[in-house]
Amino acid sequence: MRKRKSAFWMKQLDERILEHLSREGWATPSMIAREDRITCSEGHVRERCEKLREVEFIDTFHSEMYELTTDGILYLKGKIDARNRPWPREDRMLRNSRLRSCE
Repeated sequence: MRKRKSAFWMKQLDERILEHLSREGWATPSMIAREDRITCSEGHVRERCEKLREVEFIDTFHSEMYELTTDGILYLKGKIDARNRPWPREDRMLRNSRLRSCE
């Protein structure tokens, strides 16, 4: 497997969400937050899902049910560089400020 190329705005939680969706096929933020490897609240998982949806790595197919897109699958395989994706809205505003802390 190739090494994944994550973007500055991405968190480890984003990787866990993508991996969960890869294994399960689809999930809601509530389902993802209950996974043993995830130690975040449902609200935080929902926020990260929306960021991943904005960059088209996941998509909704019914209300809050998320699934991987083709680009999400390719990212997990190391074939897409997330640094070349459009940044999520909030992160675009912070992109040049460099006041963000790394997590």
